[in-house]
Amino acid sequence: MAEAHQAVGFQFTVRPDGVDLKLSQEVIKNIYLSGVTAWKKKAILFKNGVLAGVYPASPSSWLIVVIAMMSSLYIRIDPSLGMIDSIKDNLPYRDCLSAQTRAVLSGILFATGLWLFLIYLLRYTLKVLLSYHGWIFESHGKMSTSTKVWLSLVKMFSGRRPLLYSFQASLPRLPVPSVDDTICRYLESIHPLLDNEQYNQMKILANDFRDSIAAQLQRYLMLKSWWATNYVSDWWEEYIYLRSRSPIMVNNNFYMMDLLYVTPTHRQAARAGNVVHAMLQYRRKLERGEHAPLRALGIVPMCSTQMERMFNTTRIPGIETDIVQHLTDRKHLVVYHKGRFFQLWLYTGGRHLLPSELETQFQRILNDTSEPQPGELKLAALTAGNRVLWARTRIKYFSQGVNKVSLDAIESAAFFLTLDEEPQGYDSTKTNSLDSYAKSLLHGKCYDRWFDKSFTLISYPNGKMGINVEHSWADAPVVGHMWEYVLATDCFHLGYTEEGHCKGDVNKALPHPSRLQWQFPKETSYVIAKQIADDVDLHSYLFTEFGKGLIKKCRTSPDAFIQLALQLAQFRDQGLFCLTYESSMTRMFRDGRTETVRSCTSEAVAFVRAMEDTSATKAQRLALFRKAADKHQHMCRLAMKGPGIDRHLFCLYIMSKHLGVDSPFLKKVLSEPWKLSTSQTPQQQLNLVDINKFPKYVGSGGGFGPVADDGYGVSYIIVGENLITFHISSKFSSPDTDSYRFGRHIQKAMLDIQALFHPENDKMVGNGEHHILFNNQDFFSSVTSKDYMIEQHQVLVGE
Repeated sequence: MAEAHQAVGFQFTVRPDGVDLKLSQEVIKNIYLSGVTAWKKKAILFKNGVLAGVYPASPSSWLIVVIAMMSSLYIRIDPSLGMIDSIKDNLPYRDCLSAQTRAVLSGILFATGLWLFLIYLLRYTLKVLLSYHGWIFESHGKMSTSTKVWLSLVKMFSGRRPLLYSFQASLPRLPVPSVDDTICRYLESIHPLLDNEQYNQMKILANDFRDSIAAQLQRYLMLKSWWATNYVSDWWEEYIYLRSRSPIMVNNNFYMMDLLYVTPTHRQAARAGNVVHAMLQYRRKLERGEHAPLRALGIVPMCSTQMERMFNTTRIPGIETDIVQHLTDRKHLVVYHKGRFFQLWLYTGGRHLLPSELETQFQRILNDTSEPQPGELKLAALTAGNRVLWARTRIKYFSQGVNKVSLDAIESAAFFLTLDEEPQGYDSTKTNSLDSYAKSLLHGKCYDRWFDKSFTLISYPNGKMGINVEHSWADAPVVGHMWEYVLATDCFHLGYTEEGHCKGDVNKALPHPSRLQWQFPKETSYVIAKQIADDVDLHSYLFTEFGKGLIKKCRTSPDAFIQLALQLAQFRDQGLFCLTYESSMTRMFRDGRTETVRSCTSEAVAFVRAMEDTSATKAQRLALFRKAADKHQHMCRLAMKGPGIDRHLFCLYIMSKHLGVDSPFLKKVLSEPWKLSTSQTPQQQLNLVDINKFPKYVGSGGGFGPVADDGYGVSYIIVGENLITFHISSKFSSPDTDSYRFGRHIQKAMLDIQALFHPENDKMVGNGEHHILFNNQDFFSSVTSKDYMIEQHQVLVGE
């Protein structure tokens, strides 16, 4: 235990004449610096809390109001209409105060009250303005006068230099759609998927529900929407995620990949050092609320609530339901390597460890040759298996002793890091290299990721990185925001030496990472987890024939283009249409998460059938494509605006369960399988990396496991102007699916649709610079540009 002796900061010896105490000056210095840093952090948090609390005003505006009030009283003008005199007469201990002191104090109190009233007035006005969403439905290039005025007012009332949480109090509540509208849209969405008899039966069930218990459920749901900040999100988290008793590995967690073409260094410890340091920088700014809030059009703010639980968060298993445990100010990391768990402190002397110091610590772990303890190697497989089994095992073996101490260390860690043993990443010379990379990130060996942590950072021996994310606490765009920041900081701010090491001096005086201790029998969920992992058929595919640049020239939304290609690919693969899930964000509302866009519309079906009809002309197919694309965009806009279909029906179903009433209609709706589940990974911070200048520094997105046993999961990312990456998942156990085959169908569908846009069929194809709604490249552009209607899906669509 030489490492333990190195960490001892003081020694004492008991002698007959007293105690001889020796203190380490280095330790005393570190204690002092830690205390100074802690107080600085408290001061910054207090300052930023005040700034966010009074936003869109500022603390200095209080002084202005007070000075104005005092000045008016000095010239004997009373703007309070006698209220200051009333305050003066009712002050406590007024007999102990002089008349002048009472007057000044009363004026300050009135000015403060007036200032607070003006703040709430500004917030309420901004909330009313943000409740308007008509701008979403306007045709591009045709901004109405009312929308121009609205944008100017929002910009004026938004203040300057907002912090991450400045707009939270001004965000509107998610509205509850009417039951009639939701049922009508639902019946419209399933019409192309059912024959006449099935559709009529569903229509009867829907009408029976509307005429019986719908009004009662809706009243209670409206009451909840007035009381809670969001009528969907808490139930969504609890019933969709936390109450599920099936394994979360593959079924719940998702993954994100590293840069596609670039590996900044091939030294595993060095890359991990830079990335972890960048994450610590991101966490510090997150805790202080110093990140800029994400805003559509650069003006309309979106909710930042999900970001609060990014670090120091763990999903804790339970018998009936799990809970999400979020802690604050934890200063260590747990690292897994070759079956051993290490605890590593991230701070020294009141500061983050430098990248070079982190590299040294990680290299020490890589060099450690000790063997795993009994039961330690596959311990993390417990988090990959059945939740009830994990909860019972946790109660039985981890309630006391060294197991509890070690488990607490993992669950309270900033995040979990795996130093993997097998190289991964994209290699153009190897077949299916991205497939292997994706499977490694999604499930690994089933026992080398802690699937309960908010995210597990994975470091490979060739320098590649990636993350595996637990889904209950947040959606993919939230984690993607952090990942974009980390990759840009790693490559363009921290950098490496010519030898590939982290920059900075090497500090070998740091105490070595310590091993976590376990006393655990060899009982894990590994067998169950291995069966799940082996059944995952993952195919990651780079579509390089064209990208967003060409699609813009087709005058259509890139997301609509891809979604219609997926419908065409699905029909060619399966010979039928299916219920299709596309996630869309609702973060323009307080505590918003996602809504479902039902992409398989009647218009999409008509287009696909025309593509497969040899007698249909190109002009007919193109006209049907445009009609289907317009319909898809309208559905997405509705989902973002609030009146979606599925979240409303989901909440009505939960309400029926709480009230103990049965609804065959809601039960039927909630049991329908999503055989095609899709999601777009958005690029949110294009200002971090200039892709035109650094074309190789592009991400490759991420993916998730199949939702249905006999269906596909498809995630895609539109990168720059000429690349789209698809991540396709299914199950080997299904005889009807094949991820590689589906990828080939997607490729052909994309090319077949692109072939429709020939100049003779579309006279406006050549005028291609400003034809796309909500183009992500223009996300942060000025609202006065011709393309102010940024393509909503690039940022607002995606789970």
